[in-house]
Amino acid sequence: MLKIELWSDFSCPFCYIGKTRFDQALKEFKHKDQTEVIYKAYMLNPNASKEMTESPEVAFAKSHNMTPEQAKERFKMFTAAAKEVGLVYNYDIMQMTNTFDAHRVAKYANTLGLEAKLTTRFMKAYFSEGLNLADFDTLIKLSKEIGLDETEVKEVLNSDKFKDIVNQQISEARQVGVQGVPFFVLDRKFGISGAQQLDYFKQALDYVWNENHKEELKTLESEEKGHVCNDETCEI
Repeated sequence: MLKIELWSDFSCPFCYIGKTRFDQALKEFKHKDQTEVIYKAYMLNPNASKEMTESPEVAFAKSHNMTPEQAKERFKMFTAAAKEVGLVYNYDIMQMTNTFDAHRVAKYANTLGLEAKLTTRFMKAYFSEGLNLADFDTLIKLSKEIGLDETEVKEVLNSDKFKDIVNQQISEARQVGVQGVPFFVLDRKFGISGAQQLDYFKQALDYVWNENHKEELKTLESEEKGHVCNDETCEI
């Protein structure tokens, strides 16, 4: 069994792009039935508020130490990259709010085998639909769409359930050397950083399947730099 751990945040533009490419690569992987993908929580902006009080470009500029004009240019680049894989990013309506509670709901979804599906739904809600992932009613509605029980989700949100798991996974990211997301760890021996191209993910899966006997975690190199988001910025 090949175990793949994926650290990501719902608010990370390259995480949605990288997940989309990786999902396609995994779909074509001949050993996909012997592969387990485990989603791990990561927060790019743990200090983000639960409500938007500023425009997206101002909020992004403040959290990434740049001007609003520079933020707008970044948005254009993110949007173009997303379009290449069939995704629509709407920065004009995006709500850059705190994702901690969304991660807690995702960990509940994991207990039912639905975390992958919910992760995709949350990312689409954030980047394409301008929905607030810190709003409990929004989280409940999105969770119901993918088959989660409304009462159970409310119970999670109105408690501290899964808080420790989310915090533990965020801490664990540092322990395995995650400096930006998306970050894929394969069998705790190989690391893939960033939203690599589809062909690279395909090659990496084949390579790791055949070479998973090495003991030390190494970052697989690519000729092209994979786009990644870290705590300070999203690199182009």
